[in-house]
Amino acid sequence: MQILTTTRHCELDPGVRLHAQQRLEKLGKFARDIREAHLTVTAERYRHSAEIKLRLHHHELVSREESTEAQVAIDLAADRLEEQLRRFKEKRADKRPRRGEGRGSVAEPNGEATPDEDFSGEE
Repeated sequence: MQILTTTRHCELDPGVRLHAQQRLEKLGKFARDIREAHLTVTAERYRHSAEIKLRLHHHELVSREESTEAQVAIDLAADRLEEQLRRFKEKRADKRPRRGEGRGSVAEPNGEATPDEDFSGEE
């Protein structure tokens, strides 16, 4: 996963930048197809806002949070993204066909599979 960091009207300390990278790398356990994470930190007077955009294979997730400190704003935005990824992962799991279901399996109403029988008419 590629992590891009952008700051507007401020500079991030190396410790905060490292913490943000570690936090974003942890999001990889929820989805293996994360291609890019873009973190944007903006400072306006006493407020710091953090915006995180995650690009997945066919989706994009966005989270924005504000706080008086940059690291807290980043943590809040990452928490929100983590929750979005959890819901997204559950939605993917619900759509995935389960083993044994789908094409090719024939089952009786009582749940037992029937073997193929030769009905050629001869006894």
